[in-house]
Amino acid sequence: MHIAYKRLPEVENSQLIALMNHPLVRRQMPLLKENFTEEHCKAFIAAKEQLWQEHGYGPWAFVVDGTFAGWGGLQLENGEADLALVLHPDYWGLGKSLYKGIIKKAFGEMGLPSVTVLFPPTRTRVQGLLRLGFVKERELHVGNERFIRYRLWNPKAAESHKS
Repeated sequence: MHIAYKRLPEVENSQLIALMNHPLVRRQMPLLKENFTEEHCKAFIAAKEQLWQEHGYGPWAFVVDGTFAGWGGLQLENGEADLALVLHPDYWGLGKSLYKGIIKKAFGEMGLPSVTVLFPPTRTRVQGLLRLGFVKERELHVGNERFIRYRLWNPKAAESHKS
């Protein structure tokens, strides 16, 4: 299996639209209030590309053996590097492998002190996240929706943040 990390503009809009409108994907994304249209897609891609331009990092499109599987990576959220991973249900089994690559880049190449993940409170199955070392921090609101923020410290920075 070959996984390619591409920029979002390299993927057909129709593939991203299909992913974002998939009922199982939408169930995990409370900020998606309405049908994800071509217009939404163009604005979404532009916003994600702006992250790359302004911060030098942003989300990728994941292409598995030539097929678009989803998107994810690091993006600035409330001044912090937040990890997003949105995969088509056919590729949910690849999440941990993709996560490892993102974390390796975040803590290795980029030297980030930590990364966060925002989960809606409806995501009750968080044991896997906790096993990876994430710690529940607090609730916050994004776009009038409640989220729970979890943080993973870079092992090199974790000692100075233990309390």
